[in-house]
Amino acid sequence: MSPSLPSAESLRERAEQAARACGVDLAGHTGEHQGRSPVNGAVVSELAWASPPDVREAVAAAQEAFLGWRAVPAPVRGALVRRWAELLTSHKADLATLVSIEAGKVTSEALGEVQEMIDICEFAVGLSRQLYGRTMASERPGHRLMETWHPLGVVGVISAFNFPVAVWSWNTAVALVCGDPVVWKPSERTPLCALAADALLQRAIAETDHPAALSQVLLGGPDVGEALVADRVVALLSATGSTRMGRTVGPVVAERFGRSLLELGGNNAAVVTPSADLDLTTRGIVFSAAGTAGQRCTTMRRVIAHTSVVDEVTERVAAAYRSLPVGDPMSDGTLVGPLLDRRSYDAFRAAIEAAVAAGGELVAGGERELADDAEDAFYVRPAVLRMPGQSEVVHTETFAPILYVLAYEELAEAIAMNNAVPQGLSSSIFTQDQAEAEVFCSAEGSDCGIVNVNIGTSGAEIGGAFGGEKETGGGRESGSDAWRAYMRRATNTVNFSGELPLAQGVTFDI
Repeated sequence: MSPSLPSAESLRERAEQAARACGVDLAGHTGEHQGRSPVNGAVVSELAWASPPDVREAVAAAQEAFLGWRAVPAPVRGALVRRWAELLTSHKADLATLVSIEAGKVTSEALGEVQEMIDICEFAVGLSRQLYGRTMASERPGHRLMETWHPLGVVGVISAFNFPVAVWSWNTAVALVCGDPVVWKPSERTPLCALAADALLQRAIAETDHPAALSQVLLGGPDVGEALVADRVVALLSATGSTRMGRTVGPVVAERFGRSLLELGGNNAAVVTPSADLDLTTRGIVFSAAGTAGQRCTTMRRVIAHTSVVDEVTERVAAAYRSLPVGDPMSDGTLVGPLLDRRSYDAFRAAIEAAVAAGGELVAGGERELADDAEDAFYVRPAVLRMPGQSEVVHTETFAPILYVLAYEELAEAIAMNNAVPQGLSSSIFTQDQAEAEVFCSAEGSDCGIVNVNIGTSGAEIGGAFGGEKETGGGRESGSDAWRAYMRRATNTVNFSGELPLAQGVTFDI
């Protein structure tokens, strides 16, 4: 068990110190909206919020900046991102402290999130010299056919509390080198994280002598997000959140013929085969299912284990859960921090009760901890439930550390169970059988955007494109060719023949 939770005064002081160290002028942002920490339920900030008219002003300023930024050579744009990476490296601990205080992440995960920001900056700097088009063979002599990529325009970003800075950086680092300014509406639960992250980028912008409007942050509630989604000047709207949120955002952006990049829910599973290394499997399951207190879109929520190993897998995971250190996320040794708030806790309890009502057996966990230390902080012991089969509760994503264990007989059955949920973000298989691994990764295997072998469902690297299918939204961020979402493509035909032959042998003589 971790030591007692920090006092309200000490936590607020730490938050303010970290924010100031990153360059935030707290006095200039003072307002009436209180930000509470899930660590102890205490108020750690009182900040001013933007309004819909502020959104219009910010987008207009970003569009003005875009008109000049799009003409800046991409490697020069990359130099700005390189400087940003240097500042993030210098202030890694400060920003991670804010992530722990406002999002409740344990220290190692908070530091890892900031490292993701640094990594995507490094990726984007290299990308700034690799925004490649292609040349294609023309059917007409004396002609060249090619594709070129150009900056798209203003990018709007709406991010969630569970990755309060990394997801914004995935979008922003790539958008900047692609020639696009960014307007960011962060989660209202993590405003200090947003102000601190933006302050570091603003410093990099100033030091490289570029317009401040290349990056803007707008603290606020749903009305601010709605205004950003609806603004016709926003060329690309990247939104991370629930599937319910995506159902609202997608049609609004589509109606105005904008582009949307949606990263929505996940109900991720691991298939455990008879040949699996159960030591490795247990470690992979526990981190993916209990890390970040189950509050990742890539959290493992289902284990689909072969009947020959399902009993041992269940007991191994349950035993690990019983010993997991739960408590203050900033205390040494803590592995499981708090849920976001009471609403999250109520959903956790309701899902467990629904699973038991559906015939499930609560094997371990499920109880609240540290309630005597802080009434408004919600720490729980991650739960493992043995389920008799598929059910509505198993197919529903609950943003909390609940793991459902199901059994299978044949690999095709396990793949069907993996694919049976409406979400399609992440999946994994634990096996020593190469053929099983290949089938799971094939077109007949997992239908998710992320398909792993002998590793859990969470912990993606920035080098690969991140995102999922079905109700996960279909968007891709971060690495690979995800940069294309932030640019527009032009197909060019260059005629240097001195003649005018038409394509497909068409004749039109005048």
